[in-house]
Amino acid sequence: MARNSATPCVGWCARPVSRSRQPDTYVIMGRIVAPFGVRGWIKVRPQTESVEGLLVYRTWWLAAQGEWQPHRVLEGRVHGTDLIARLEGVEDRDRAAQLRGSRIAVPRSELPPAPEGEYYWSDLIGLSVLNREGVQLGRVAEIFATGANDVLVVRGERERLIPFIEAVVVKVDIEAALLTLDWDADY
Repeated sequence: MARNSATPCVGWCARPVSRSRQPDTYVIMGRIVAPFGVRGWIKVRPQTESVEGLLVYRTWWLAAQGEWQPHRVLEGRVHGTDLIARLEGVEDRDRAAQLRGSRIAVPRSELPPAPEGEYYWSDLIGLSVLNREGVQLGRVAEIFATGANDVLVVRGERERLIPFIEAVVVKVDIEAALLTLDWDADY
């Protein structure tokens, strides 16, 4: 039903996604957490369904201070639950260290279409949430995974944690930016 902002996935996805200060045309896919070694490699914490999902994209857009810059990926591989990668123009540890904390994004247009009835998390963030009675519950602020299902963090007059499951989701209308749920306003 929900899909992370990454490669196609089957079923539920496992990493939270945030749109904070991100251009609408990009989807954040991960973050650079540290330099790796002395030859300019970087350690990346992906926000994709599969760890290697980010390696599908040959150009990553990086932003540390809000300005997006393209960086060509020369090589990369899985390293535990993270990735290590080498970017064009990043030749030593000092340059790699300057990239620490940078967000990694790809253009939304490069993501494959989600299968019918499934959604990228990034497409759900920001949707207005109503219940069946038409009561405004707030907006989807973030999504996270639990062992059983994904959970919507809906912020309005108060914060609500709502399971993103078929028994609760009545309708998802991405075009209208509206999510209708079978959820009592008092919960």
